[in-house]
Amino acid sequence: MRWSRTLQTVDVHCAGEIGRVVTGGVLDIPGATMADKLDYLNSVDNSLRQFLCSEPRSAPAGSFCLLVPPCDPAADIGFIVLQPDQAHAMSGSNAMCAVTALLETGMIPMTEPETTVTLDTAAGLVRALARCSDGKVTTVSLDMPPSFVAKKDCRIETEDWGSICYDLCFGGVFYALVDVDQIGLTIRPERARDLATRGVALRNLIAEVEDAPHPTIPALKGLAYVMFRSTEPDGAVRTCTTLRPGRVDRSPCGTGSNANMAVRHATGQASPGDVAISRSIIGGEFTTEFLSVAKVGDHDATQNRVSGQCWIYAITQIGLDPADPFPSGFRLSDTWGG
Repeated sequence: MRWSRTLQTVDVHCAGEIGRVVTGGVLDIPGATMADKLDYLNSVDNSLRQFLCSEPRSAPAGSFCLLVPPCDPAADIGFIVLQPDQAHAMSGSNAMCAVTALLETGMIPMTEPETTVTLDTAAGLVRALARCSDGKVTTVSLDMPPSFVAKKDCRIETEDWGSICYDLCFGGVFYALVDVDQIGLTIRPERARDLATRGVALRNLIAEVEDAPHPTIPALKGLAYVMFRSTEPDGAVRTCTTLRPGRVDRSPCGTGSNANMAVRHATGQASPGDVAISRSIIGGEFTTEFLSVAKVGDHDATQNRVSGQCWIYAITQIGLDPADPFPSGFRLSDTWGG
């Protein structure tokens, strides 16, 4: 066997959402800052993302967590999320997967009962507090990038669902937060296909009219996802983030939960010290704690801590045979949609 490229991953899931952590085979990405590296992956050379995130090496569900040397000396590791649509600055579930992999494989020494790991992301430093017992990470709590509401109660006219109201928010990436009853659905596993296709279609419509600029970090510009939401009888928020090319997040979504707390604060429903539960389409839960108020440019913002748990399920070696007829991978609409 002869491979022209070799990568190693520790494969982790966070409440069901797959985050494959690249632990070997990538030395670094060009750029002086993490925002520069993100821009390089999206604007200059997307070959690594295409290679990893396409068939036969991957599938629509799940992400790859890219670990690189940090640009900020205050951080332990640099972190970028690779997904089928693009590279992203931040993801709560994937950050939890990365921290779990780093500690449970010994790449960063685990100290019980708590270990702190600081991630350098294009959205800023993210401090992770991992609670550990008997060599296992039992909880990862992320001090998330400040979240803010860029626009509240926006409307877009659609052919299929009429006038749709959404909140444009930043929680690490930009979201359009949409109450799910507006599209005639509920967030249940048996409606995942409909939620995914409608959410991606709605995201594409909103992205045509919303530039979604970040006030201080230009590389974070652009709408990433539509997250559908509803309120459970016990007060938890049921979430369903929809990701291109057409699937739903299996986890409660960390950056989306971060963004949703900013909406709750902006509407007078939350103040520092409050805690909210986000519940996914398959019943997993994240806890979001509102720590303090902040500012991002001219926007009022919330500083939040999002907590969840991950489980390692495999360690994988990925290679490229130089004679492989699909060196960059491929995608078919039967699985990928579109």
